[in-house]
Amino acid sequence: MSAATMPLENTTMGTPARQNQAWSVEAIRSHFDFVHAGRTVTNNAASTQPPRELLALHHTLAQQYVNVHRVQSSASMHTTKRFEAACDDIACFVGASSRNNIIVVHNPTAAHNAVMYSLMTEFRDGDNIVTTELEHNSNFVPWFALCNHILPKFGRHLTLRLTRFDPDSGELDLAHLASLIDDRTKLVCCTAAANFLGPKPPIAAVRTLAAASRYSQPNGERRSYLLVDGAQWVPGNAVDFASLDADYLSFSFHKMLVPFGVGVLVAKEHLLESSLPFMYGGDMVGEGQVFADRVGFNALPLKYAEGTPHIIGTIVAAQALRLIPDLALQGRQAHSFGSPRDIDRADVVAAMGRIASWNGRLAAQALERLAAIPCLTIYGPREAQRRSLLVAFNVQGRDAVNLARALNEASVEARAGCHCAALAHRSLGINASCRLSFYFYNTPAEVDRAVDALAAIVAARSVALASPRERARAQTRPRSAATPLHLSPAF
Repeated sequence: MSAATMPLENTTMGTPARQNQAWSVEAIRSHFDFVHAGRTVTNNAASTQPPRELLALHHTLAQQYVNVHRVQSSASMHTTKRFEAACDDIACFVGASSRNNIIVVHNPTAAHNAVMYSLMTEFRDGDNIVTTELEHNSNFVPWFALCNHILPKFGRHLTLRLTRFDPDSGELDLAHLASLIDDRTKLVCCTAAANFLGPKPPIAAVRTLAAASRYSQPNGERRSYLLVDGAQWVPGNAVDFASLDADYLSFSFHKMLVPFGVGVLVAKEHLLESSLPFMYGGDMVGEGQVFADRVGFNALPLKYAEGTPHIIGTIVAAQALRLIPDLALQGRQAHSFGSPRDIDRADVVAAMGRIASWNGRLAAQALERLAAIPCLTIYGPREAQRRSLLVAFNVQGRDAVNLARALNEASVEARAGCHCAALAHRSLGINASCRLSFYFYNTPAEVDRAVDALAAIVAARSVALASPRERARAQTRPRSAATPLHLSPAF
């Protein structure tokens, strides 16, 4: 049995039939066109690849396009029904109670800004917000702007507090976090999987600290709210919003097979009921509730609708959530994609457990192989089970951007830069890193191909800098025939 077709351990709950099916990554890859394009797609933390089914669905829906909630036509009623069913599917996939917990936005950045603007009028002078140095810029910059640019203009002064991480392991410093949260902490923000260092902070522990703050919320609750950035976490894990018990959770579908910007803010219903909308006009207005002296809001989830939504994108995104279990649970008789039946939560949990297991194997293989390259520094946890499905690194004396460019010439797709995690890079005293990231359609052979390419690039550069005798000796060494490489002489 090949590494690409093998049984997978699944530690999540599910029926034995779900757990014991063989995992065939080649069967999964047969749904994707990039496989035949000669690409080694290892930049999946930025965006994943779309399967043909979703591209075809998008084409079909575009030909039948009509707006939603304009119910005078049969076509609009049909599209509205599909759109609302899509929101039901999203809620089911993440373990939320109903579509009243779901706000469709463009991406997690929009989700975080939505939380900022909906809570903005509730902040009091002297409050603070706690976030971490692990965050994507989108979970720092809005709070920085609120504390430094926006609320001071209205005479309210807030403090933004940053939680450290361990520079060796990349793990969040929980003791430091605990020291920052107090009875003036309205909001705690934390990633569930960091997109540079890769650790998965213990959200349950973060939630416990937030819940014990004794901050007096306007609705009478005595605790800090918790916002979880799930952009790198939701695509590879089984999520249960109810048991997560966060107040807000963000994620994006462009990291889950959907080829455009559709994101989600999942929030506790009572907070959405009590908070102000963050966009005004459009469907957020209650029917017949606009007067010269007052405006009434629509019921959830339309209270947060900003006008015409991304209709086709939302429908396609929800179908991606149906297709993922079909791909991960091969051999089932019933398929969820395109089916009118409700999503089976047990299938979701089983499928995401299998995906997490496969992704973990790929990450472990990458960590082991990368560690053998001379002068290479891996950032974040060294154990695959403690990190997300990405690995960031630097090579001593090498420019990260040039590394990524050289990898591209070897048909290996990587990303170099700060990965929108500027605070973490600055904390480590570096400007950039190179990153490989994987998804469940990647193979062990692709991991080897990416690492072999990187090793050859590093070795070629080392030879170029060596003495003539060392260069001659290196040129006589046989190169593995498994990975033909075409390297840039400029690198």
